[in-house]
Amino acid sequence: MRVVIQRVNHAQVDIAGKTVGKIGKGFLLLVGLKDGDELPIVKKAADKISKMRIFEDEEGKTNLSLKDVNGEILSVSQFTLLANTKKGNRPSFVEAMRPPKSKELWEDFNRELEADGFHVETGEFGADMQVSLENDGPFTIVLDL
Repeated sequence: MRVVIQRVNHAQVDIAGKTVGKIGKGFLLLVGLKDGDELPIVKKAADKISKMRIFEDEEGKTNLSLKDVNGEILSVSQFTLLANTKKGNRPSFVEAMRPPKSKELWEDFNRELEADGFHVETGEFGADMQVSLENDGPFTIVLDL
């Protein structure tokens, strides 16, 4: 599993001109699942993200978690995070998990975050989405499990 975590001031995802998910301050999560990922990995990722301290405190140090700042989450499924670019010029996506299991695990991931007390907005699995955001920092982390 690979998750790109972007600390944002706001973010949204649109499909065919309609906003389907929108948050203020929080995390934009781009989520890629690979073959072999199972529920324990998804739970571990959600737990790690829930506790990640990448917001600045009053002294400017990254000591605050998403809960500490009352942040929100926008979760977007993105299989292209599993692209293999080692050979040739055309990325290979053979390592990416296929639906329907990938959709189920992404939904499980989102439920885990909600169970941790977060407001979670989402994109639409498999849709052509336009994601817009204001990255705060910029602060971006790649979590590989």
